[in-house]
Amino acid sequence: MKVTKLSGFPEFLPAERIVEQHFLDVIRETFELHGFTSLETRAVEPVERLVGQGGDADKEIYGITRLAQKSEDRKDSDAELGLHFDLTVPFARFVLENAGKLSFPYRRYQIQKVWRGERPQEGRYREFTQADIDVVDMGQLSPHFEAEMPLVVAEIFSRLPIGKMTIQVNNRKIPEGFYQGIGIEDVAGTLRIVDKLDKIGPDKVKALLVEAGRTDEQADQCLALAAIRTEDLSFVDQVRALGVENPTLDEGLEALSAVIQSGLDNAPGAMVADLKIARGLDYYTGTVYETQLEGYESWGSFCSGGRYDALASDGKTTYPGVGISIGLSRLLGLVIGKGLVRASRATPAAVLVAVVDEESRRESSAVAQALRARGISCEVAPSAAKFGKQIRYADRRGIPFVWFPEGSAEGSVGQVKDIRSGDQVDADPATWTPPVDDLKPSVVAATPSP
Repeated sequence: MKVTKLSGFPEFLPAERIVEQHFLDVIRETFELHGFTSLETRAVEPVERLVGQGGDADKEIYGITRLAQKSEDRKDSDAELGLHFDLTVPFARFVLENAGKLSFPYRRYQIQKVWRGERPQEGRYREFTQADIDVVDMGQLSPHFEAEMPLVVAEIFSRLPIGKMTIQVNNRKIPEGFYQGIGIEDVAGTLRIVDKLDKIGPDKVKALLVEAGRTDEQADQCLALAAIRTEDLSFVDQVRALGVENPTLDEGLEALSAVIQSGLDNAPGAMVADLKIARGLDYYTGTVYETQLEGYESWGSFCSGGRYDALASDGKTTYPGVGISIGLSRLLGLVIGKGLVRASRATPAAVLVAVVDEESRRESSAVAQALRARGISCEVAPSAAKFGKQIRYADRRGIPFVWFPEGSAEGSVGQVKDIRSGDQVDADPATWTPPVDDLKPSVVAATPSP
């Protein structure tokens, strides 16, 4: 049977998977350095909750049903579950179900697959991995957490060989108060249209705004606000110069100023105030974030999120939160697809232990076990071929060292060859260690493919 690739479900070759694992390790380590605890939630949620908490037609939620079931066994509930399209909605549900067992403020990170029924295209998938952090509290959430989120992400990006990432920050209260100040009542609808600026440009956005009932003057004012972008606090004066007065606008400007000032103090150059950032999901209520890779702005955002005040509520208690999510598969689709990064080898093995003949494979395995006991990844040659063939086997996989056992009963002494330089020395598996740079595969920036 012919195997056909299923679009929208990315899979990586061995060297690419090394890159993915390196990114995952950096992200997880950084999250934990900032005190976030790990969480994994179930893959499915009631469709009603997914739709009611930010889901819409654009998300095309995947429904879950059982196959080959008898009609008399079918239950109404069988088609009422859907795969989650993000990690924020299941996280909010988890908080509500376990509030009595959690300590607040609750800091969690979550790295999982999510699913969206989008049209597959470059950088957009139906199944992909997200890496989220969120902080939720009971009743009230301190605004300083809104400043912390982009700092964690900036630290991650500084550790990855991907070039300069810029975190674009806005506060939903700024456009909300501004729109109210110029007489626009449908704030959410206006935000959703303005959120299309990067995709369709200002002329088409203005046309959509007018088509939706805004006046030409209101549309021009919306675009003037969205055009403001600064690396410092000067955005406040630029907004004031537009002449709109509104208390919600004042709150938003104050909150965004605190976030940008935190960036100037702790991660200079990592953040910009960008007032066109809106985030389409309705549950965001305060600071919102998006992130672009310099030189690849056309790919859009690789990291986004924001503050939400009413997503998690049981009717008596509200658990406001703020979070940010790295679209890992989307980011990897660019950096791997464009050849921006590469792994030094396609296997974790630093050593290939050669096999003299099948009768002595036991001795080779003993050498490998002694190396592994000391944290040195290795594999034993798959066959007792000529040594030249075994060396070529290692070379194809990028394994830098080949170990030649002497074949003694103890298997404790042999020779190890650096197949890159040709140097070969006597070695004991109880003491020999490869250079630090060769112990594990490295992931480095590479020359982009044309």
